[in-house]
Amino acid sequence: MSVHTASSVQLRLDDGWFEICDPTRLTPGRGIAALLPDGRQAALFLDREGRAYAIDNRDPFTGAAVLSRGLIGSAQGRPFVASPLLKQRFDLETGRCLDDEAVAVETHPVRIA
Repeated sequence: MSVHTASSVQLRLDDGWFEICDPTRLTPGRGIAALLPDGRQAALFLDREGRAYAIDNRDPFTGAAVLSRGLIGSAQGRPFVASPLLKQRFDLETGRCLDDEAVAVETHPVRIA
């Protein structure tokens, strides 16, 4: 299903799928932030091939909720977002920090339905 014919972007949370937004809100190469029911924030991204990713929006190095404003790219075939503050890169599939193996952010299953 293409982004243009889908009706919602959803994240899988503990109690099921949570609707975030209309798919037209996602722009390839850019992120958006979403408030989750428990008060946390998720950062959602759509890559240029139409794959969606979701990670926690909080940068673990600074505590600021800014990862949704980071730049996305790839390193060795792995999609990542670079924090806009200190530039650490986080793998969008695993949440692992590519610049410090001891640090990671939570990832969230995401679907465009």
